[in-house]
Amino acid sequence: MTQQGTLGVAVIGTGRMGADHVRRLDRAVSGARVAAVVDVDGERAERAAAGIGGCAAHTDAAAAMDAPGVDAVLIASPGPAHEAALLEAFARDLPVLCEKPLTPDAASALRVLEAETRLGHRRVQVGFMRRYDAEHLELKALLDAGGLGRALMLHCRHRNVSTPPGYTEQMMINDSVVHEIDSTRWLLGQEITAVTVLKPGGAAAPEHLPQLVLLETAAGVVVDVEIFPACGFGYQVQCEAVGERGTARIGDAHGLSVHTAGRWGGRIAQDFLARFADAYDRQVQCWVDATRRGAVEGPSAWDGYAAAAVCEAGVRAQATGGRVAVDLAARPALYD
Repeated sequence: MTQQGTLGVAVIGTGRMGADHVRRLDRAVSGARVAAVVDVDGERAERAAAGIGGCAAHTDAAAAMDAPGVDAVLIASPGPAHEAALLEAFARDLPVLCEKPLTPDAASALRVLEAETRLGHRRVQVGFMRRYDAEHLELKALLDAGGLGRALMLHCRHRNVSTPPGYTEQMMINDSVVHEIDSTRWLLGQEITAVTVLKPGGAAAPEHLPQLVLLETAAGVVVDVEIFPACGFGYQVQCEAVGERGTARIGDAHGLSVHTAGRWGGRIAQDFLARFADAYDRQVQCWVDATRRGAVEGPSAWDGYAAAAVCEAGVRAQATGGRVAVDLAARPALYD
């Protein structure tokens, strides 16, 4: 793919996240076009393709990857379908942006990791979009430069307005805290070695109540994550880093503040698409730019696998109430 060429992307999955990526590629990102869309619901795929010139609708991912003009794949289907789609992309040596999770469990993520390793080169960027958020990037730069001295702790909050139908306690870890897991590994440059989950109100507390997830890293940094899946008032993601020489905090959303009629206040985002809109745009643009250069950058399949392994430890800690060690395979040289 040359720098001058337009990247033809097949988007797999046209639900809420996939449809947003179709819109993003069609209207917000330069250097790319939507060449094909895929969904098991043919009518939904047709709706996603409507109005996009040269975009074909499919119900089969492999057929879409073989369609004329497809140079890369963006996977936004449900997690259980990711492994098969990734292996199809590997068979065609196509670059992939895969929404998190890489796969829903560590065993399948390890299979993907091993398949990519056999290719001998990276093909996957995992969609951990917080790495592209302006505030997270600023905090990362501060930590990397040693501006706070040695990092000692991270205090994180992750709050959602409400839970969707079918929400389970395990999704608190697998769908929400997975972002703090990746942020921790990325911000600190350390692997997570153990997880403990504390439940205010006891083990029988309802699933909509908050839990406290404690992460330990290889260098002894302690990370606490408040996950509140149904706080009722808004979507919040906050992180405070505590170092030997100071602290730094992001996520307070210091936008317009109004003082009137004896009250003061501002706005709180109501969902992740609103809070991280710029991060999603930057993530996809960076993926397109790198792919057009023939490069693969950003979160790797190793990052996806490591997050899955930590999530598995977190779910076990949730169930047992104990401290659970993270079981990680050896890191292949491809990801050094």
